[in-house]
Amino acid sequence: MINTMNVVVLISGGGTNLQALIDGQLDKTLPITIQSVISNKADAYGLERAKLAGINTDVLDHKAFDSREAFDQAMIKIIDQYKPELVVLAGFMRILTPEFTRHYLGRMINIHPSLLPKYQGLHTHKRAIEAGDKEHGCSVHFVTEELDGGPVAMQAVVPIEKNDTPETLATRVLTQEHIIFPESVKLFAEKRLTMGENSSVLDGTALPAHGLLINNFK
Repeated sequence: MINTMNVVVLISGGGTNLQALIDGQLDKTLPITIQSVISNKADAYGLERAKLAGINTDVLDHKAFDSREAFDQAMIKIIDQYKPELVVLAGFMRILTPEFTRHYLGRMINIHPSLLPKYQGLHTHKRAIEAGDKEHGCSVHFVTEELDGGPVAMQAVVPIEKNDTPETLATRVLTQEHIIFPESVKLFAEKRLTMGENSSVLDGTALPAHGLLINNFK
């Protein structure tokens, strides 16, 4: 029997990256067991994806709390009951408090739709096009107190085409997210990927700032 790693996934929306992880769990290409999918929005479609796969779900409405700190403390209580070795942010649209990020430091990853450190925050596709960039992409990174600022584990590069809109670019980037996110989770589950002091570390070697380039369309 293959040992699997306990994972908790946090979402706020449709959950297509969550689906990529569920698919990997079901076909056993990912050595993980998703213990729960947690959302701050009760109508997030990702919760339905989890239920269809027989995975437990939890909802914690951030609007029911009078502070970000109170919400994050309640989140920690729910997450920790599942004893996760990894917490995965798969479109979880909340800015996390320093206390929350420190609690899971080195065992929480996020997928971000840009080639970090470029375009931290929102509207990344629009910003890349408006800047006249020739390429764009996505990054998997460890979560630290700095918003979208933790060590990058993996990136995928996508060319920006002449007639691209934020929507067409987002579609192509999302395809790459579905590749590099499960791959990063797999490497972590296999204990090959860790967070070092200033970089991600793969097989004991510090990775460059952009992490591992899983594919490169330059």
